Amino acid sequence: MLDQTSRYSDLSLKEKDLMANGKHVLAAYKMKPAEGFFDYIGTAAHFCAESSTGTNVATTTTDDFAMGLDAICYEIDEEKELMKIAFPIDLFDRNITDGRAMVVSLMTCMVGNNQAMGDVEYAKLLDFYVPPNFLRLFDGPARGIKDMWRILGRDLDNGGMVVGTIIKPKLGLRPKPFAEACYQFWLGGDFIKNDEPQGNQVYAPMKESIPLIVDSMKRAMDDTGQAKLFSANITADDPNEMIARGEYVLEQFGFLAENVALLVDGFVGGCGMVTTARRHFGNQFIHYHRAGHGMVTGEESNRGYTALAHMKWARMSGSSGIHTGTMGFGKMEGYNSDTVLADMLMGDSVMGTHFHQEWEGMKPTSPIISGGMNALRLPGFFDNLGHCNVIQTSGGGALGHKDGIADGATSLRQSYQAWQEGVDLVEYAKEHKEMRGAFESFSSDADQLYPGWREKLGVHK
Repeated sequence: MLDQTSRYSDLSLKEKDLMANGKHVLAAYKMKPAEGFFDYIGTAAHFCAESSTGTNVATTTTDDFAMGLDAICYEIDEEKELMKIAFPIDLFDRNITDGRAMVVSLMTCMVGNNQAMGDVEYAKLLDFYVPPNFLRLFDGPARGIKDMWRILGRDLDNGGMVVGTIIKPKLGLRPKPFAEACYQFWLGGDFIKNDEPQGNQVYAPMKESIPLIVDSMKRAMDDTGQAKLFSANITADDPNEMIARGEYVLEQFGFLAENVALLVDGFVGGCGMVTTARRHFGNQFIHYHRAGHGMVTGEESNRGYTALAHMKWARMSGSSGIHTGTMGFGKMEGYNSDTVLADMLMGDSVMGTHFHQEWEGMKPTSPIISGGMNALRLPGFFDNLGHCNVIQTSGGGALGHKDGIADGATSLRQSYQAWQEGVDLVEYAKEHKEMRGAFESFSSDADQLYPGWREKLGVHK
């Protein structure tokens, strides 16, 4: 194999100098050479070549200008299987329409063919850094959780949890029962989203479902005197179909269109789907569902990229909110350390796992918390996160409440209110029947999280 070490590596380069110059995207990888390839820096250099201007042989078309676009390995730690690479920002593609940058080009270079190289046993993108002069060329979000708080009449700096749900079963409900479940939840909650597979199934056509959902929202707002929110799935293979769905939804909601988020399956559909929605529907909250991400982001995987990298790309693409999991407090895999995901989405100056990122005022992306959460699990989640300024969508945690969907929604709201007030949840349940009902509905969680709750609440079964 061609030795590319001298061209594609320079361990004398200093990270602080690369950051100060602002001419490179920096990336940290976990990388292990394949069996039989013992030269770590040589493999890293080949990885850089494949990620930028080179291949596995010398070519006659390479000139001095092209060599100026080489990705360079500037740091390695063989024991930790760590390599860091500097990608020249001019390496990445730009729009012909407006000169803006595109996330898909970063992904093509940073996690493209290099993932399947024969001399690499595995490589995983851990974190990356984007210099401010390049970051400003990405759209970023147009709307965020502050816009939801504004609609809901909340404080714009610390508006608290947006109480949400996913109507279950996620598939199988016809338009009328789905809309009725929406109404019941909205009597106690704020926000309802389509689940990611929902859209325009033959038993629940969008053009039958959406008008009924609009009616449910109007009735719930009349009955509660409170604003309500809905996230409609517009995911489709064809951008024209996606836009048609979004335009239909907004037309049906009419003067309530600001109460509508538009959901896209951004992992399976790609970041281009997110940016298309962001650009065509610039006045709406763009809701990024990441179903499928675990095949590459899981900590057990040594290929692909981390959830942290995924979060950064989502914010750059224009996602208003993205699912971040429950950090181990719900049914999906997760880790307490996942708080860095929420920090990176919402903060303006944040330390990742390897790089400190300055967002320079790019609007934040809201963490959307879902997957097995209920009122009893929320306080521990908030303790770990340090705040409750998230969108939270409980399916079974609301619809599984023994006294009905409205009480389930109310128990979720009570949970975050109790946490904000610093009140013990068992004590809170003594004066709030909906919270008491949550203890009885999710008794296995209660036994684990709140030992002695039965005696304190007088529950003996």
